[in-house]
Amino acid sequence: MSKPKLTYFDAPVSRGEECRLALHLAGVDFEDVRIQQADWPALKPQTPFGGLPMYEEPGHPVLAQSNAILVLIGRRHGLHPTDAFEAARHEAVMHHVEDLRANVGPTIRIKDEAEKKQRREALVESFLPAWGASAEKQLGDGPFFAGSRLHVVDLKLHMAVRWFAGGKVDHIPATIFAAYPKLSRVHDAVRDHAGVKAWYAKG
Repeated sequence: MSKPKLTYFDAPVSRGEECRLALHLAGVDFEDVRIQQADWPALKPQTPFGGLPMYEEPGHPVLAQSNAILVLIGRRHGLHPTDAFEAARHEAVMHHVEDLRANVGPTIRIKDEAEKKQRREALVESFLPAWGASAEKQLGDGPFFAGSRLHVVDLKLHMAVRWFAGGKVDHIPATIFAAYPKLSRVHDAVRDHAGVKAWYAKG
């Protein structure tokens, strides 16, 4: 291995995409390995914790868990605070995004449409508004979490909001977080960031 390698599913979403964006914004030349769902059962036992993304670089053991990967990249490349307490604030919000995924993610695997509808409508009723309100309280004047500079936490918040904003999550309105202007502002600021636009312009 001559350069870092990030392995995730072949989709521009979730934990893998936020890590790809972080590496791109950091200017890291990395191998972007994208696997198919059909290949996942064979790869899963080789991962540290049975999940993706997975990050590798020469001379180091394999690193997993998206927050750990993001913090590593952020610390090295000025995308995560150097102050310990401020860094912890950022990481708390990053964990908050993982709480969102832990609650919504399992509904993806529900085969029965009536059950899926019921579960997701329950999330719309209580969990998702509470999650959005808690995230909103953590945000300042922006445009990003910590002001004028983008950090890895912003990538994670962006991916969380984008998940629903496209209107493709059945039974969850695309406007679920529209009542939280600061959260929406972070999403838009990341979307409109020149480095992020350059990533998606690559096709």
